Amino acid sequence: MSDTRRHAPDPLLLGAVAGLCALGLVMVYSASSVAALEAYGDGAYFLKRTLLWMALGAAAFGIAARVHYRAWRRFTLLFLLASFGLLVAVLIPGVGVVVNGARRWISLGPVTVQPVEATKLALVLYLAHFLAQRDLAVRDLRRGLLPPLVVLGVLSALVMRQPDMGSAVVLCVITSSLLYAGGARVRHLLGIGALGVPVALAFALSEAYRRNRLLAFLDPWQDPQGIGFHIVQSLIAIGSGGLVGVGIGHSAQKFFYLPARHTDFVFAILAEELGFAGVAILLALYVLFTARMLRLAARAPDRYGALLATGVGTWVAAQATMNIGAVSGVLPVVGVPLPFLSFGGSSLFVLLVACGICFNLSRYTRDPNRLDALSSVQSGT
Repeated sequence: MSDTRRHAPDPLLLGAVAGLCALGLVMVYSASSVAALEAYGDGAYFLKRTLLWMALGAAAFGIAARVHYRAWRRFTLLFLLASFGLLVAVLIPGVGVVVNGARRWISLGPVTVQPVEATKLALVLYLAHFLAQRDLAVRDLRRGLLPPLVVLGVLSALVMRQPDMGSAVVLCVITSSLLYAGGARVRHLLGIGALGVPVALAFALSEAYRRNRLLAFLDPWQDPQGIGFHIVQSLIAIGSGGLVGVGIGHSAQKFFYLPARHTDFVFAILAEELGFAGVAILLALYVLFTARMLRLAARAPDRYGALLATGVGTWVAAQATMNIGAVSGVLPVVGVPLPFLSFGGSSLFVLLVACGICFNLSRYTRDPNRLDALSSVQSGT
């Protein structure tokens, strides 16, 4: 640790988070104003709720940024057990709230929370702690890979019961990326992946709505008024944006043509109103965020910090890729929110907590001429 120094936190990381949050506020208001006015008589209804969650998230960010990142290791087991408990609780009738056939939320008076969002952070904290503790033992299938895979299996099974296959996929991506970054043997990961693909495909085909999503992805224009409706309307919105868009607030698709316009499909409204220029800005912010996380991982003072930054960066990058890919018709629709932009207080709050932890980590760096915290392990993979 002699090469570690304390300094000002990463301003570019803060700028990326602030930019994404600001863009999210604009797009949530623009995309939801018509629906909010029709349903609640207040066009700013969803904006106000987002502002409330953002204020709570900003306060949590500030607290997390002041707490030394290593302090979170002491609460790893507590967070993981709490995640298990919440995922079980959401499945209990009368506790979990059912929306559109899915039981993913718990009602707390005037607000609802989505436990799976906290589960993503809990999984990152657990994996970073476990892999940092096991060090080279992660290359052993039984001692290094089996415990994380058991945890992932239980969490994914509970999430699939909601059902929420998209979030289960995100949990799998987080786990696989951290296992690789932590030094697991590539052949072990490839073998596990080969076993997991048929299971995922079986789940994807086990329910009619998931089969319809897959069929819509393959050819949405075959049934544009049925299973392909979401994607067709989304592609119309994206195609209408052109180079600079139709202007903020001037979307035609938000007038009840495009479903989930301010949640899972907010990217389509952004592309329609801000055009290619707005999409480029959004992607640049995601690239900046991911790049700063990878830089942070490379210069972290210990394995735990490196894995923590890797996990959060992978989480946001993977979820953004899945959402944008689905909305643009490149990937099947899996129903995950666009990080920092989709309306949803739980997602925004948890992401800001995770970013606060990494912001604290950015106060500490090692000599960039030294090997990073992960390379000594990965070089032997």
